[in-house]
Amino acid sequence: MPEITAAPGADPLSPDVDAARAGAAEPTGGPVEPAALTALQLMRRLDSGPRGLTEAQAEERLARFGENTVPSWRPVSWPRRFLGALRDPFTTVLLCLGLVSAAVASWGTACVIMTLVVVSCALRSGGEHQAGRAMAALQELVATTATVQRRPDGDAAPQVREVPVDQLVVGDLVRLGPGDLVPADLRLLRASGLTVHQAALTGESAPVPKQALDAPPDGHPDASEPPHLCFQGSSVATGSGTGLVVATGADTRFAAAYRGRARRRGETAFDRSVHGIAWTLIRFMLLTPPLVLMANAALRGRGLETLPFAVAVAVGLTPEMLPVIVTTALARGAALLARTSGVIVKRLPALHDLGAIDVLCLDKTGTLTQDRPVVVRSAGPDGTCDPEVLHWAAVNSFWTIELAELPVPDALDEAILAAADERGTDPLEYDGIAALPFDPVVRMSTAVIRQPGQHGVHTLVVKGAVEDVLARCGRVRTDGAETGLDDAARERLLRWAAQEAADGLRLLAVARGDRRPRLGGYADGDVRGLTFVGFVALSDALAPSARDALRVLAERGVAVKVLTGDHPGTAARACRDLGLAPGEVLTAGRLAGLTGPALAEAVEAATVVARCTAQDKARIVAALRGAGHTTGFLGDGVNDLPALHAADVGICPRGAVPVAREGADVVLAEKDLTAIDRAITAGRNASGSIGAYLRITLSSNLGNVIAMLAAGLLLPFLPMLPAQVLVQNLCFDAAQLSLAFDQPAVGAARRPAVLRPRVFLRFITAFGLINATADLATFAVLAFTAEVTAGTDSPTMFHAGWFTENLLTQGMVMLLLRTGRRAAERRTVGPVHLAVTALAVVGLLLPVSPLAPVLAMSAPPPLYYLLLSVVLTVYGAALAFARMRYARRENGAGVPDGSAD
Repeated sequence: MPEITAAPGADPLSPDVDAARAGAAEPTGGPVEPAALTALQLMRRLDSGPRGLTEAQAEERLARFGENTVPSWRPVSWPRRFLGALRDPFTTVLLCLGLVSAAVASWGTACVIMTLVVVSCALRSGGEHQAGRAMAALQELVATTATVQRRPDGDAAPQVREVPVDQLVVGDLVRLGPGDLVPADLRLLRASGLTVHQAALTGESAPVPKQALDAPPDGHPDASEPPHLCFQGSSVATGSGTGLVVATGADTRFAAAYRGRARRRGETAFDRSVHGIAWTLIRFMLLTPPLVLMANAALRGRGLETLPFAVAVAVGLTPEMLPVIVTTALARGAALLARTSGVIVKRLPALHDLGAIDVLCLDKTGTLTQDRPVVVRSAGPDGTCDPEVLHWAAVNSFWTIELAELPVPDALDEAILAAADERGTDPLEYDGIAALPFDPVVRMSTAVIRQPGQHGVHTLVVKGAVEDVLARCGRVRTDGAETGLDDAARERLLRWAAQEAADGLRLLAVARGDRRPRLGGYADGDVRGLTFVGFVALSDALAPSARDALRVLAERGVAVKVLTGDHPGTAARACRDLGLAPGEVLTAGRLAGLTGPALAEAVEAATVVARCTAQDKARIVAALRGAGHTTGFLGDGVNDLPALHAADVGICPRGAVPVAREGADVVLAEKDLTAIDRAITAGRNASGSIGAYLRITLSSNLGNVIAMLAAGLLLPFLPMLPAQVLVQNLCFDAAQLSLAFDQPAVGAARRPAVLRPRVFLRFITAFGLINATADLATFAVLAFTAEVTAGTDSPTMFHAGWFTENLLTQGMVMLLLRTGRRAAERRTVGPVHLAVTALAVVGLLLPVSPLAPVLAMSAPPPLYYLLLSVVLTVYGAALAFARMRYARRENGAGVPDGSAD
């Protein structure tokens, strides 16, 4: 690019450094990015020039805007994290109930509840510990010094020196060389063979060519990867360059990926589900103690002596073991994933969120396709297959690599050589003379060779962009004969190439020409008057497992959205080749004016959104999540951090940049969709266990509470003492731990597993009333037994009889309402069978054991057990019938039996 100079003594436009830092508007209106301005416009805007800033200007800007450092974030201390976990409504209510229990000297209940509060807070705060470690990984990607060109004063000659990178300011001129870390966001003014590694930003494995352009390319100043910009966090692979600093510190693209919402995720699907259920229970729990106290005072004349019983009734509604069951089920699923699939779940609730995912957003490269191209075909000028075109393309690739001594072979050259090798092409049959490597400005490479037996002729073999190669051609070779290439033929070839590109193929044009040998070297000016040979069409190599993985995800009710920065045709072709209908392909530009529900609705109807920037991906994920979808996002670069944190579940491969691994919830051994499918299955199985626990415990507890309230009003004594309630709850809770180890039901992973409060409320209401009816029938049996049996102590016998019935009915509920293996699979004794057996043994033996008097219980007469067996038989039949009807209704609504609903 020509060096830009300012006329001596010229009066520059007033500096607008603030506007440039913020991407502000030109006086004519509309936001203008640095990439959209010419180099001269940008220099004037920043009050800089080709000689650099003066030291006084640099010091003034440093004091005004601050140092060029990544914004720091002070990690939250362990005590603050632990106390912050109390913001969970369920934990807060448990704490209040524990304090009330301690206030009324119900120490057993208080100790159990407070233990559960501590466990819940510890688990929640531990999941937030990883966030504070990301800054160390960020700092490793930032340079420590930079080579800057500055002037001591306005009239002095510029000097080049090393300065600490935190002293860089907007408007500085920075020089780059091989191995340098880019210290800030730069607009290139000069570049020579410059390529940069920007995997830390985009996840791209190959170096990206950069060039100095005076005007934005192709009329797209807002392209996500402008070739004339270098971003902080990338590093120089080859070449050199000089750039103008356009953003430092918190304004860089690198820092923007980690600030604000990129560090803190909102409420996840797990939080929404548990909070919804918790608030439903809280309403009941807050109403129950006052109702019990008022009813007993009004009807029985009892005072505060019933407060422990009222608290016990409220605790009876509480799924005390929820934190333990959740942690056990999720930890078991996470351990199984790590052991069998190499998938690491860093935040346990993320496993539930994986099971609830109904939209998975991902990039194309490295997920649906491999990070390498493959040759699809080679065609002559008439579009028919022509192996000779691939032959000459391979000759160009081989001798360009050999003679230009490139540090890293180009992926396109490797693909061409691999395809030609399969056809038996041997470039060594030619003698290599010289090579002009690929230049991002002229967009082609040239190899000069000598063919066998032609010592007086050098052959130039050219390969590159169709437009640039055709511009150097004067003839075309068709069917072995050469004819002139006129404007009409050239236009026809360009149209055909455009159609192929729109279909997702990448075309390289191949041409050749003979020259007389020369003594000096070859230059770009010698590449003229060529004969056009044909095209080589390439596409991205498909990931081997992607097709099957996409089919399985569709069967599991997961919609895949491809959010990519690629050309729309390229992304659509990859989807079609994998059997994923792309439909109407959207671009981020078309969605720019949409927000919220409108944006979500547009993306829901599409499969591919192309030309996406990092901000576009995060905006789309947030919109889908706001529309009620549970979203997952798979990414591996710093620029993916906003989307990783905008999703319910952030997923990255093990090879991702350190910052992405720190910010993700789930880390895969490989960037493979089959691993995500296994993780989703594990999440749905774990959620099924959690859902089974909630259905069983809440329906059983609700029935018991209704029965206790009724008995408390009908009986002249308390229907169950607080100590008896505590022992019963402990036995039931211990038995329910087996649900976390139960085998998943057939079809449990067929649909997203979502814990919906309204569905739970309907379920526990219906089955709770059935349970309450069984309890009331038991009361009648106890009353009849006490009346016909002489010498029975009604209160203690009543307590023992109801205690036994409660544990037996709770065991039946566990067997009949669990989501584990179905009847055909229940021949093997599992953990639930053993737990239910133990529960029944305790229920039958404790009232007749030496511990019975300690708990104020006495053994019921044999008649009670006979009548109880009748009640339990009818109760079991009612449960089975209701469960069958519920499953049929839910299956008719598209929710399979055994789902977490």
